[in-house]
Amino acid sequence: MTSGRSTRDHGDPGDAPTVPPPLTDPVNPARPSAAEEARTIAASTNTGTLATLTEEGDPWASFVTYGLLDGAPVLCVSNLAEHGRNLARDNRASISIVAPGAHPDPLASGRVTLAGHVEEPQGDEHAAAREAHLSAVAAAKYYVDYSDFTLWVLRVARVRWVGGYGRMDSTSGRAYEEAQPDPVTPLAAEAVSHLNADHAEALVAMARALGGYPDTVDAVCTGLDRYGLDLRLNTERGLAYTRVGYARPLDSFDELRSATIDLTQRARQN
Repeated sequence: MTSGRSTRDHGDPGDAPTVPPPLTDPVNPARPSAAEEARTIAASTNTGTLATLTEEGDPWASFVTYGLLDGAPVLCVSNLAEHGRNLARDNRASISIVAPGAHPDPLASGRVTLAGHVEEPQGDEHAAAREAHLSAVAAAKYYVDYSDFTLWVLRVARVRWVGGYGRMDSTSGRAYEEAQPDPVTPLAAEAVSHLNADHAEALVAMARALGGYPDTVDAVCTGLDRYGLDLRLNTERGLAYTRVGYARPLDSFDELRSATIDLTQRARQN
């Protein structure tokens, strides 16, 4: 017998505002996969909230630091701490990581939950895990080798990525492990500000010719990554959002300027 409750993350939006659909097909709406988004967020900081299980089976959340070893969070945990005792008894764990940012609405920020089980690294992996943690958490040099601290590697089995309102997806631990952090996103804030301050007309042209909204009145860039730009639009039919992709994915941040110039030229030729 079922409970009748929905298994979806969110219910029917009901009377939420509608967003006008594009009038033409966006030329290239490519964007990072959930695995790439998750790897990018995990690489953007060194702090998160670790969830472990107490002896009674209750959830226990703790603020922790971490490094990354091929994407896997590496923790250095005191055996005297409650979360350290929990991991030693039950190796199931998850970590919630929030992307750095100054957005006034915290629920509009990107975040990811990585879930799986922890293991103590052995042999060569122990040395690599130790270095990964120290590279991310300099203060750990004062305690990483103490006998009452343990290095744990979180073997990620399940990933949940949330990119803000209306953007979310799940993926596997294997896809997460095989993905790479985005080389553009961590350095994009200044470029986004520059585009909005000095190239507003170019953004409108992109939205009209490449983004599927020829009725765009004005446009604001809300984000950049190796695949393209996210735009928020005011159109003649209301508020909308679109995606404008580069001709090809970027391999480094240094390619961003030429890629956006190319987008502008393509938009103005149409």
